Amino acid sequence: MESYLLKISGITMKKKFIIGGIILVLAVGYLGFMGFRSSASFYYTVSQILAQGDAISDKTVRVSGEVVPGSVEQKAGDLNLKFDVSEGGKTLPVVYRGAVPDTFQEGNPVVVEGSLDAAGVFQAKSLMVKCPSKYEPTVAAPVTNGIN
Repeated sequence: MESYLLKISGITMKKKFIIGGIILVLAVGYLGFMGFRSSASFYYTVSQILAQGDAISDKTVRVSGEVVPGSVEQKAGDLNLKFDVSEGGKTLPVVYRGAVPDTFQEGNPVVVEGSLDAAGVFQAKSLMVKCPSKYEPTVAAPVTNGIN
């Protein structure tokens, strides 16, 4: 009789471990999926944002493009930065308030994160300067010691 009870309790314990293991695997899989989904760095191009129109209005998105030369406006000591981002012949005005990265320059590729307001101006909450895909060193003038 005792061996029968041990067998039943043994099966029950085995089932408990299997069910617990399945729940654990599902929980870890779910957390991994959610972490991956939130860290994926998807962004729209300027053309895609402008094509979306009001459908994208007031939603937080990332937009990639190049800073239009001559479009950067910032007063000394002011945190407000205005500039245009272009891609594919389309231009999007951007307003950003915050610290500007040292590598921010006209003509450089950037990714801005924020939302498009009703006036069609992108209100950026973050500004990231993309690294060039290929390193191109600057050509320095030859150094001379004054010796001829």
